[in-house]
Amino acid sequence: MIDGDARLPDPCSRFQPAGVRGPSRIVDPAALAWTTEGWGGLDREALVVYELHVGTFTPEGTFAAAATRLGELAALGVTAIELMPVATFPGERNWGYDGLYTWAPHPAYGGPEGLAALVDAAHGHGLGVILDVVYNHLGPGTEAFEAFGPYLTDRYGTPWGDAINFDDRECGGVREWAIQNACMWVRDYRIDGLRVDAVHAIHDEGARHLLAELCDRVAATGGGAAVMIAESDLNDPKVVRGRDAGGWGFDAQWSDDFHHALHAQLTGERDGYYADYGAIADLAAASARPFVYDGRYSPFRRRRHGAPAGELEPRRVVVCSQNHDQVGNRALGGRPPLATRRLAAMWVLLSPWTPMLFMGEEHGETRPFLFFTDHIDPFIADATREGRRHEFKEFAGFEDTIPDPQDPDTFARSVIDPAGGDPEMRPYYQALIVLRRQMPAGEPQVRFDEDGGWIGARRGPFEVVGNFSDETTEVDVDARDVVLATGDGVALAGGRLLLPSLSGAVVR
Repeated sequence: MIDGDARLPDPCSRFQPAGVRGPSRIVDPAALAWTTEGWGGLDREALVVYELHVGTFTPEGTFAAAATRLGELAALGVTAIELMPVATFPGERNWGYDGLYTWAPHPAYGGPEGLAALVDAAHGHGLGVILDVVYNHLGPGTEAFEAFGPYLTDRYGTPWGDAINFDDRECGGVREWAIQNACMWVRDYRIDGLRVDAVHAIHDEGARHLLAELCDRVAATGGGAAVMIAESDLNDPKVVRGRDAGGWGFDAQWSDDFHHALHAQLTGERDGYYADYGAIADLAAASARPFVYDGRYSPFRRRRHGAPAGELEPRRVVVCSQNHDQVGNRALGGRPPLATRRLAAMWVLLSPWTPMLFMGEEHGETRPFLFFTDHIDPFIADATREGRRHEFKEFAGFEDTIPDPQDPDTFARSVIDPAGGDPEMRPYYQALIVLRRQMPAGEPQVRFDEDGGWIGARRGPFEVVGNFSDETTEVDVDARDVVLATGDGVALAGGRLLLPSLSGAVVR
């Protein structure tokens, strides 16, 4: 009760069984049941991440249902699942980035006990669990937080609303709300790592950045075992530099440059930020070093962007060809064209970087991953619809066909179908992961032909060669055998590797 009459949930509520407007329920962490006591933690050198959304990963959309599919992920070769945010959000359907009660696992997924059981089951299958957390903004309903203190600040803005107050007046309690939340996931739910959303939108001009303090405190809580991953648009190595070198101390960060350069070459798309990645040289750069834009001038941004990061170990960079953003933030939630996926998977999984898969890609999922919400405030619901239409207004033909985020069918269409797709894709992914583990660590030796549209990346005795052009090409290789190919038509004879359009091979 606030000021004698307003009944509001606790900003640190551990469970909201009746949703964001209901009462808070106490959760005793000691009462959570655990059966897997011998879990040894993540092997950072062997990390293969699988991003999933609990609500659309299975028809049931629960923690318990997700647990039934962990065995097949372990057999695939994945070493950790990454859960999109599970904090309580308005309604029952949401990507999770509109979370409001950050400490409370969503009731529709199974609440605190369900999350603990999923983590326990994952550890039983030899899988780690990484959790996506959001500290750059709050979802609709922030007036309930403002009643308790200055959680928000108008000093900064974010694309999603007011920024969280980490450096303005009376920010101490707000900082502790975020830092102690991160520590809670590691301590009470035995989460093996956190992926911190959009760190470039977390503003702190204080002497010690919130994220540096957060990484320190999580490390102390988890004995240094928790893996901290940043989603960063900064292309700045300070994100993963050690605190003693003036960095924030993350263990790894996502590389948008790798995704964009790969996607642009595979699809020919040049809209928006893809205009920055039109050359085969850009993909070659992304294959050899962490960032394409490491101080170079970016035509899309109209300024120089990023900083050199050649000293970073490859495992500190997370790459993918699909993720929730790059699929779901397309107008129709479309996944990459089927003809491109085998080469894309080869380029991701056999890169020196830490690979991440997006749910369904391992079986050739053809269903979209759409943007969906279930806002309980009609004003917010209408604003979300309008905002989605505005976002794609410059894309011809899409304005009148954007799926309504509030329509339950938009959510239903996004539930993946493991029985669909390409039955040969899963064994192909398994073979790539097995081969990945045979390759030496370290950055590859990269060569490419801009006119020919091909790239070769050598790692020890292996060379991964990809033809990203629309024409069949031949590449001179120092090899005798094709170890693995994307499909039919690849041939090696007399030191000449024949590659059909959008195909690749590993030679030795």
